[in-house]
Amino acid sequence: MVFNERIGRLEIDFAEFKEKQDKLDNDVTGMKLTLENEIRTNIMRVAEGHQDLYRKLREATKIDDEKEMIAIRVNMLETELRTIKERLERIA
Repeated sequence: MVFNERIGRLEIDFAEFKEKQDKLDNDVTGMKLTLENEIRTNIMRVAEGHQDLYRKLREATKIDDEKEMIAIRVNMLETELRTIKERLERIA
């Protein structure tokens, strides 16, 4: 009789364990679906947005680089023009 009670209790415990495992499986499946359908999609959208921002930043930086090079060239030309003026003043 004690043996039968123990087996009965084990069957009840196993049934509870199986029920918890099924619930856990359903929860994990739900999380996987959320991850695959929502989170990954949103991550891709954010990544694409960052790529666009990076591209725009590079374009803006390129313009700044060009402005800096023009400023350097103008500065060099001003120096050369000053030198030429000084030579002309000495000759004249």
